[in-house]
Amino acid sequence: MDSEGALYLVATPIGNLEDMTYRAVRVLKEADLIAAEDTRTSGILLKHFEVHTPVTSYHEFNKIEKADYLIQEMLSGKNVACITDAGTPGISDPGEELVKKCYETGIPVYPVPGPAACIAAVTSSGLSCRRFSFEAFLPKDKKERERVLSEIKNDTRTIIIYEAPHHLKKTLAELSEVLGADRRLTLCRELTKKFEDKQQMTFAEANDFYDKNDPRGEYVLVIEGKSKEEAAEERQQAFSEMTLEEHMKLYTDKGMSEKDAMKAVAKDLGVSKRDIYKQLKTGVD
Repeated sequence: MDSEGALYLVATPIGNLEDMTYRAVRVLKEADLIAAEDTRTSGILLKHFEVHTPVTSYHEFNKIEKADYLIQEMLSGKNVACITDAGTPGISDPGEELVKKCYETGIPVYPVPGPAACIAAVTSSGLSCRRFSFEAFLPKDKKERERVLSEIKNDTRTIIIYEAPHHLKKTLAELSEVLGADRRLTLCRELTKKFEDKQQMTFAEANDFYDKNDPRGEYVLVIEGKSKEEAAEERQQAFSEMTLEEHMKLYTDKGMSEKDAMKAVAKDLGVSKRDIYKQLKTGVD
């Protein structure tokens, strides 16, 4: 471990204790201090692996002032291990704030890789893993939630969303309305735990299933992105509803020259630039 003081982001199991790595146990034992999101939850884990390192709480409600304390501890030469309730620190938790402050003060940050629910879900979903976006939990604020939903509506990447059981039905209904009832998703429940379950279906099927069954456990929703074909069709439809002048203005307003704008319009419509020039200058189709 670093003798000058450093931060170690230690991934812990998301359900199955057998997913704890040898390195994670060693780092936790050798650290001078463990910053835990929930000391009670982490206490069970630490007891199981016989880790006796001092523990301090570091969570969403004290992340600013406690981060300053932890920074001072590291500047004095202590090594701090950061852990969350489950999974990899920094993903949808206050660990992100501590990492930022370490960079601001020049403190080294070392990841100790391991379990992450988002990665476990997308790789076992049966959907594309090449490109994906991680949204974590959707915002609770109505306007912010609407903004995020509007952004993911046209996303062609696979989308990953976390959800608690008591909010699942509402979230499925909202996503179905925005993305379409025929869009496919894989519902991953209780990953790595005793009752782990994964179901691939459409939003229509998911809504129907949970109208008849109560959600249980923590969920990761892995959602198929909009197909490129569908996106292209919608784009073509939007262009067909514009006049040629409106289409040109779409690009000239972005600072394009008239020549470059004609080239872009021609590409959008699948015609030659000469055809666009002819229509603009003579009005002949």
